[in-house]
Amino acid sequence: MFDFSADLNTINASSVIFRLALAVLLGGIIGFERGRAGRPAGLRTHILVCLGAVLAMMTNQYIFETFGVSDPTRMAAQVISGIGFLGAGTILVTGRHQVKGLTTAAGLWATACMGLAIGIGFYTAAVVACIMITFVTFILHRVDNLLVSKSRTLDLYVEFSNSVPFPTVLEALKSLQAEIETIEIVKPNYGTNAQLAAIMTLKLKKKKTRVDVIAKLCSLEGVDFAEEI
Repeated sequence: MFDFSADLNTINASSVIFRLALAVLLGGIIGFERGRAGRPAGLRTHILVCLGAVLAMMTNQYIFETFGVSDPTRMAAQVISGIGFLGAGTILVTGRHQVKGLTTAAGLWATACMGLAIGIGFYTAAVVACIMITFVTFILHRVDNLLVSKSRTLDLYVEFSNSVPFPTVLEALKSLQAEIETIEIVKPNYGTNAQLAAIMTLKLKKKKTRVDVIAKLCSLEGVDFAEEI
């Protein structure tokens, strides 16, 4: 039977069990929200990342306490840099040049850092970090969406089925008090009949015209598809 009254800041049976259990709990809290949002890195991935970080940090501490050698921060540094490959796997660039998965990648990195804090016995920081990470991913995404909806900058992906004179597009946008800041011609990826596609950055002179801009573009002859990116 383990003595859970033992010092949890040193490596012993009680601290090992406590740290690993705490990693499953806190990593699972963050991963649950990501999994419910349908992200590829969900509950199991976040728990495994946190467990791995905890194990690496405890192993480093064990070597330092047992043999009196090794830099107690060396393995932590390797975890922080090594988690990048996993985060990169969650970032996707779609055919319409949309970048998705940045929040999940950042969450994985933060979860690994949280695991390092658990692994060295910095429990207060780990618990507070878990609360903050959960707050950012679960609550602040709504604020983020609100800020985007209020922004006067609008990025659009538009596909054309035939040669549409850009003056026609300019006139349509001008009537909605929107002007093109940048435009990039790209290969169509959505419509089967599309011959040309463009990624536009628009500057809206009035708020609450985002839907109107997209609807107006879609109503133009020759415009197959338009969406905000």
